[in-house]
Amino acid sequence: MSEPVDTAAESRLRLRDPFMPAFLQLLVNVLLVSVINFTVWFAITFFVYLETRSVFATGMIAGIFLVSMMATGIWFGSIVDHHPKKAVMQASAMVSLVLYLAGFALYLATPREEFTDPASVRLWVLVVLLMAGMIAGNLRTIALPTMVTALVPERKRDRANGMVGTTAGVSFLVTSVISGLLVGANGMFGVLVLAIVVLGVALVHLPFVRLPAVVGERAADASDHRVDLRGTVAVVRGIPGMFPLIVFSAINNFLGGVFMALMDAYGLSMVSVQVWGLIWGALSGVLIIGGLLITRTGLGPNPVRLILLINLALWGATVVFPMRDSIVWLTAGMVVYMVLMPYVEAAEQTVLQKVVPYERQGRVFGFAQSVEQAASPLTAFLISPLAQFAFIPFMTDGLGAELIGDWFGTGPSRGIALVFVLTALLGLLLTAFALSSRYYRQLSERYAASPAGAETTVLEEGELPQEPAGATGAAGATGGGAAGLRSADDLTP
Repeated sequence: MSEPVDTAAESRLRLRDPFMPAFLQLLVNVLLVSVINFTVWFAITFFVYLETRSVFATGMIAGIFLVSMMATGIWFGSIVDHHPKKAVMQASAMVSLVLYLAGFALYLATPREEFTDPASVRLWVLVVLLMAGMIAGNLRTIALPTMVTALVPERKRDRANGMVGTTAGVSFLVTSVISGLLVGANGMFGVLVLAIVVLGVALVHLPFVRLPAVVGERAADASDHRVDLRGTVAVVRGIPGMFPLIVFSAINNFLGGVFMALMDAYGLSMVSVQVWGLIWGALSGVLIIGGLLITRTGLGPNPVRLILLINLALWGATVVFPMRDSIVWLTAGMVVYMVLMPYVEAAEQTVLQKVVPYERQGRVFGFAQSVEQAASPLTAFLISPLAQFAFIPFMTDGLGAELIGDWFGTGPSRGIALVFVLTALLGLLLTAFALSSRYYRQLSERYAASPAGAETTVLEEGELPQEPAGATGAAGATGGGAAGLRSADDLTP
C-alpha cells in the first residue's frame, strides 16, 4: 500500500533537512559508480604509461577524456532535463557496464606485448572503450546537482554541495589506491573485473532508492527532445556575469589541462605506481576534509568572490611546488589544491542552482561543462608533445639546463616542472584580472538579489503532481528557442 501524500507543511519540514534519507541513499549509489569510473580512468592512464613509457600517449588519453566531456555536456544536460533523473542514472550505469564488458573481452584477447607499442590499434581501441564507459557516467554528474536543487532548500544547498564534494573525495581516495595496486599487480585484469562487479551491484541497488517525484522533474518542454542550444545560451546570457564566469572557468581549464596531461608522468618519474596510487589516496582524504569543511562552514554570502580568491591561492601554490624535484614538495602543493578545490566546485554549483530556473538546470550545467572543457583538449593534445619534444630536452641537455639548471635542476622531470610553473603564472594573471572586472561585480549583485527558490512540493515516487495555476504559460515560456524565454528579469526561479 502506498504511503499517503505529504501535506504542504510536512513537505516543507522534510525539505528543511538537506540530508534526507533518499538523498543519502542516492549519494551512496553515486559513490559506488564514481569509484569504479575513476578507478578505470586512473588505471588505464597508469597502465598505458607503464607499458609504453610515453608521455605523449598519456596526454592523448587526457585529450580523449576532455574532448568527450566537451562534446557530450550539452547533449547530456538535455537528457537530464527531459527524462526522470533516476532513469537517467540507471541508463548511465548500464551503458558503462556494457562498454567495460567489451573492453574486458578485448583485453583478454590481446597479447600483452602488443600493449607496449604506443601505436597499437588494439591498445587505443581498449582506451576508447574504457574512456567511453567512464564518460557515460557523466550523466550522473550532471543529474546530481539538479537533484540537490529539488531536494534541498536554498539556504542549505552550499552544505549539500559540500557533501557531494565529500563523495567525490571518497571516490578519489578509494580509486587511487585501488587502481595503483591493481595495475601494479596484474595490469587491467583486476580493474575490469572489479568494474563489472561494482556496476552490477549499483544497477541492482538503485531501483530500491525511493526518490520523491518532484514537481518539474522533467522540463516543461519534456516532449521536445532537441538539445536546444539556442534557448540555453539565451538563459545564460540573460543572467549578468554568468557567461563571463563560464568563460573564466574555460580558460582556467585550458591551463588546468596541462596538469591533467603531465601530472601522472611527473609523479611516476619519482615513485612507483603503487606509491603514487597511495599518495593519491592520502591526498583524496584531504579532498574529503575540504568537502566536510563546507558542510560545517558554508560558502559565505558571496560564492562568486570565493571562487576567485581560492583560484588565487591554488595558482600560488602551483607556482611553488614544482620548484624542487621532490615528492614532498609535490605532495604539499597537492594538499593545498585538494583542500580548496571542493570550495570552488561547490560555489559554482550553488550560484547556478540559485540563479538558473530549475527546469533548465540540466541543460545549463551541461552547457557550462561543455564550454568550460572546450579549451582543455587543445591543451592536452598540444602540451604532451610540447613537453616531450621541447621542454624535456630544453631542461635535460639544452639551453634551459645551462641557464637555470644549477638551481632548478635538470632532467625530464624538470622540463615538466617548468611547464607547471609557467602555467601557474598565467593562471595568477587571469584570476587577478577576473577579480577586478565588472562582470564579477554584476554576477555577485545578481546572486545577492536573487530570492531563495520556492519550496518544492514532494510526492511519493509514482504519483503525479498537480499542475499549478498558470503552468501552461510557464511551459510556453521555457520552450525551445530564445523567443520563448522569459525576460532576463524573470529568470529567477
